[in-house]
Parts: sequence; structure tokens; C-alpha cells
Amino acid sequence: MNHWNEVFKITIALMAIVNPVSAIPVFLGTTADWSLPDRRRTARTVAITVFIVLTISALVGTYVLEFFGISVASFQVGGGILLLLLAVSMMQARESGLRQTPEEQLEAADRHAVAVVPLAIPLLAGPGAISTMIIASHRVPGVVFQLKLLVPAGAIALAVWLTLLVSSRLANRLGTTGMNVITRLMGLMLAALAIEFIVRGMQELIPALGVAS
Repeated sequence: MNHWNEVFKITIALMAIVNPVSAIPVFLGTTADWSLPDRRRTARTVAITVFIVLTISALVGTYVLEFFGISVASFQVGGGILLLLLAVSMMQARESGLRQTPEEQLEAADRHAVAVVPLAIPLLAGPGAISTMIIASHRVPGVVFQLKLLVPAGAIALAVWLTLLVSSRLANRLGTTGMNVITRLMGLMLAALAIEFIVRGMQELIPALGVAS
């Protein structure tokens, strides 16, 4: 198996799940009265937090499942359903409660510590992204592949950082319609990935399904 092909596929999947563009309205809203240096500092903190969360998920996520006695196949089905719900929300161009609840959004407006919660967690590095990294780390066993998963984690963190740095210009250029179009396209890709996760998990849980494939 070509590990780098898998790494590339995971990077594309994470880009659709994290969808940095979707964080622009929340980022601009919560930092509206901040100075440019403060905004840049917040963008950097968000990106670093996203990288740390994705890295931890890839390196120790499987061990956490083993500790709680959860099979990876069951997690694939559950994670796939979670991603599918998120994809449906994205294709409708609306914010999913899986990413950020109204209470978290109100809390973000009242305090400056928005970089980690809720911008990085759960708006960007939420349950969908975490589930994807855990499932990916199980797909190809071994420490070497787990370390290679630092590449998509780093690529996503870089994309988040760059997107937030130019968030004002992107919001003006794309407008609400443009951002919704990107979100819908990402949602379509995510829906296909979710179905693949569910099918793979079901094939492991019910071996009879694997015969037909």
C-alpha cells in the first residue's frame, strides 16, 4: 500500500471536514473590535491548537478506544454517521450543532479566550476531524504511518492559519453566497467519505457483507 496516497486522501478529507472558510464569520465576529496584531496572534493560536488536537488523535486515539473497549469497526460506523450529519448541515449551508452550539457562540462573544474554545475546538478540530484521524491511524497499522499523519495535521493547521489571516479580504471577496457554495461542495465530499466509513465498518462488524464486495 502506498502510504503517501493514503496521506493525501486523508488531507483532502480533513480539508472538507475542517473547512477553514466556515470559521471566517465566527472569527470576524468574535474579534471585531480587536487590533490587527491581536487577530494575527489569535489566528496563530487557533492553528497550533488544531495541529495539536489532530496529532494527539492520530497518535493515541486508537489506544483510547482500546481502553474503553470500543472496536474500531464500531467507531467507523459511529464516526461515519457523525460525519454524515455534519455533511447534511454543510450541504444546507447552515452551522451544525455538532461543531458549535448557540451557547458556545454566545460565550465566545463574552470573552477573549476564543482561540482554543470554541474556534479551534469544536468549530474546526471537532468530533468529525478527530474521528477521521483516529480511523486513519487504524487503517495502516504502525508508528511510521502514524507519524506520517503529522503531514495532513500540519497542512490543515497551515490552511487554517492562512485563511484566518486573510479572513477579512476573503469575506469581502466571496460574500455570503461564495462561502456557502464552498461549504456545500465540501459537504458533498464529506458525505461520500462518511458513507465509505460506514460501509467499511459494517463489513468488519458483519463479515457476510464483505463477501459481496
